[in-house]
Amino acid sequence: MSTDTDAGGATGGAERGRKATGNGFLTDTWVNLRRWLLKTVRNPFVMTFSLLNPVMFLVLFTEVFGQITGGAIGQSVGSDASYVTYLVPAIAIQVSLIAATTSGIGLVEDIESGMFEKALVSPMHRGAVFLGKSLSEVLRIVVQVCIILTFGYLLLWFDTGGNPGEYVATGLLGGAGIVLVGIFFSVWFTAFSNIMALVTRDQESTMISVNILQFPLLFLSSAFLPLEILPGWVQTVAALNPITYGVDAARALMFGQDVMTVIDVTAFGGVWNTLVPAFAVLGALDLALGGVAVYYMARATSAEAR
Repeated sequence: MSTDTDAGGATGGAERGRKATGNGFLTDTWVNLRRWLLKTVRNPFVMTFSLLNPVMFLVLFTEVFGQITGGAIGQSVGSDASYVTYLVPAIAIQVSLIAATTSGIGLVEDIESGMFEKALVSPMHRGAVFLGKSLSEVLRIVVQVCIILTFGYLLLWFDTGGNPGEYVATGLLGGAGIVLVGIFFSVWFTAFSNIMALVTRDQESTMISVNILQFPLLFLSSAFLPLEILPGWVQTVAALNPITYGVDAARALMFGQDVMTVIDVTAFGGVWNTLVPAFAVLGALDLALGGVAVYYMARATSAEAR
């Protein structure tokens, strides 16, 4: 009897000791969110570089390919469509992809510096540790996608001589929807980059494993050109490519119409014929890779505990 009491008392005491120096789940989440935000602010090179590449794509592609892709774009989304508005959703998804890539690299830095182990043995809620990190990446994606949308409007304004007309067909709500698509899209690749970080525990290996996928995924999708004018094998790969679904969802909101060609859905009407299957595919992928990431995170936690 006394043994049970002692064991229960010890367990309860340990739990109380853990909570005594902690601050609660929300406070712990805020502490970790603030740490990762400060880390980003103090290293502006990362934010600048992650935006520079997509901005270069937006400028160079619109200037180099804008004139020769007009016919294909017109057949795909309408004769009055600009290549700028066609490309902005793809660049928004590219920004989300790059932000997701840096998530795993940041985790490796924590592992190499010992912060990962310190976080695991600290009195903080472990879920709050990882939620705070994830929220910092979400905020970063929101800021960067908003910058891309603004920059795209300015580029369209200059290209049209100050008469851009309708930019986002679905209005401000559609613009917010594009940001939401970027966040939703980034979850699966964020999980993948964190899996690579936990498996390799090495910055170089993590960077190679995630970066090697970016450009093939981008170019073998509907990001830069309508799939109808691309080779058949590219169309087949694009149908299995998550970027296609993210770009098509953002592009549907940009033009206010059904733009998806890899899945023929007519049950929902208009833009929803693109949004519903796109979110379904991305949601399934988010859950699958998110589950694997949680598994590896739990395994890493158990290993550190031992």
